[in-house]
Amino acid sequence: MSLSSASPSPGGPRPIAIQPPWGDLAILPGSGNPKLAKSIADRLGVPLVPSQARTFSEGNVFVQIKENVRGRDVFVIQGVQHPVNDNFMELLFWIDALKRASAQQVTAVIPYFSYAKGDKKDEPRVSIRARVCADALEAAGCDRVLTMDLHSPQIQGFFSIPVDHLYGRRVFCDHIRSLNIPDLVVCSPDVGFAKSAVEFGKVLNAPVVIGSKIRADHTETVEIHSVIGDVAGKNVVLVDDFTITGRTLVSMAEALKERGAKDIYAAVTHGVLAKDAPQRIGDSLIRKMFVTDTIELLSDPLPPNMEVITVAQLFADAIQSIHYRTSVSSLF
Repeated sequence: MSLSSASPSPGGPRPIAIQPPWGDLAILPGSGNPKLAKSIADRLGVPLVPSQARTFSEGNVFVQIKENVRGRDVFVIQGVQHPVNDNFMELLFWIDALKRASAQQVTAVIPYFSYAKGDKKDEPRVSIRARVCADALEAAGCDRVLTMDLHSPQIQGFFSIPVDHLYGRRVFCDHIRSLNIPDLVVCSPDVGFAKSAVEFGKVLNAPVVIGSKIRADHTETVEIHSVIGDVAGKNVVLVDDFTITGRTLVSMAEALKERGAKDIYAAVTHGVLAKDAPQRIGDSLIRKMFVTDTIELLSDPLPPNMEVITVAQLFADAIQSIHYRTSVSSLF
């Protein structure tokens, strides 16, 4: 006889309702992505877990969960973007608070993982920052990670816990196909994103060209050297995982125009966007640039040639698959 159907003996304990082994689904919003968290929760048909996060005057970050999460399957949605260190520390504290509150499983949903750029020791005496962050997440008690478009996919290997890695190209390709752009060519601004550009090309049934750029130092300036492939008389969509200053995209658009390209589009997953980046993109040769809502943009309003496409449904589908223990690979 199951515990949930047992009748209590006179004066004995009340029957216990059996819960699924992974607990009820719970979505907790960090302060980094409150709008995206709400949109994901709405698609899943669950309320957000009431919570509070604040930063005191001396810089200390404080978090508190406002309802019982004991035995629940909790997904804390917290991107690591500006202010990067505050957001990352907040994520660690949410994980710790949830584990101390006896959550059954804690998944860190990191729409944008800024420190993924620190994936290698390519200069003397530097830190492999992504590895340090991975160790910190595990030490805090994180059970798994769900993220999107890591700067280097091999960062998944820095973790000893499961990592589900989503790609923005799924939503971008659906949107671009709906525009019915003729003679389309996909362009990666550099060899680093070339493999992903090839995947874009497969989905869009379009050829791929690759740019060659040099970044001489850490000043975030670039120099375009060449474009490998033919773009004359073609419409081109530039694809990349993130942009900060927009200089690479703007310079590449100019190089493509010089080589005879027609309309230039761009699809960039993470719109990090430094203060002057939106105006630079707005004044550029890019006809339309698409970014996702992995980062809640600080620039308001955006220039007319920028459009935000939501990834809430993609994250909601992934969370549902993880919660019900079904395959996530179909979303990749």
